[in-house]
Amino acid sequence: MKIESQIGKISSFQHLELLANQVVEGFISGMHKSPFHGFSAEFAEHKVYNAGESTKHIDWKLFAKTDRLYTKQFEEETNLRCHIIIDNSSSMHYPKLNGNQDFYENKIGFSVLASAVLMNLLKKQRDAVGLSVFSDTYEYYAPEKGSDRHHRMVLNALENLLKEPVVSKTTDTITFLHQIAEKIHRRSMIILFTDMFQTGEEERLLNALQHLKYNKHKVVLFHVVDGKTELNFDFDNAPRKFIDVETKEEIVVFADNVKEEYEKQASLYFKKLALSCAQNKIKYVPVSVRENFEKIVLTYLVEKQNFG
Repeated sequence: MKIESQIGKISSFQHLELLANQVVEGFISGMHKSPFHGFSAEFAEHKVYNAGESTKHIDWKLFAKTDRLYTKQFEEETNLRCHIIIDNSSSMHYPKLNGNQDFYENKIGFSVLASAVLMNLLKKQRDAVGLSVFSDTYEYYAPEKGSDRHHRMVLNALENLLKEPVVSKTTDTITFLHQIAEKIHRRSMIILFTDMFQTGEEERLLNALQHLKYNKHKVVLFHVVDGKTELNFDFDNAPRKFIDVETKEEIVVFADNVKEEYEKQASLYFKKLALSCAQNKIKYVPVSVRENFEKIVLTYLVEKQNFG
């Protein structure tokens, strides 16, 4: 599933909902070519048509796109509650975009569009969504609701995150994950977008993630990175000045001199995170801003099916 080129050119923030809808519709249309087509039944608006059922509610437009029969559902509202959490520290605004790039080609833009895609799915399924945003402060909170007005309010909050940060903002992940956990009282699916740039205190960070599981919540951690440079350290060997976007600390190095050791340490860190999350029954999903959104959607559908 790919975002069509003409849609990919839409970078005006007011088109966030349109772009999210295009991603979802593209995913649905592509499901019949995928081994995951069975998850199409997860959508509250459609289910697979079974022989012998009434043809009254068959969606013929979707049939024209997919060559598969689906019926529109008009069932009672579902009761899934989902709370999306976004890390808005300065490191999430990496890489710095030029005028030819789309907003979702850095970590915060990718997280914003991915969140809008999930909100689109939640809206289709008539589920409730809430949002928390943190950096060095608890910037935004909206409880889980399912109304159109609430959906529009949360989308507007997402759009506001696409603005470049005026000042450097560090990450106080531990403090605010604990605060967010205290706010979510009814059993929910909690989805966290962060680059996990929290220096030190790994045990305390894990405790904060565990706190999110309180009250039998399901926690999905999307570890957002720029895979090309943050995981693979893909730079030429000219001398470069690297600047910490949060602390402004600077270092000048030749990429080839540190590439092997950097990639080794990055790989070890990812594996350690994955193991810690697995041990604590937290769904850990590394994602790169250079990927499409299929992994996000499939993870959501699988985890929702297992939520029970």
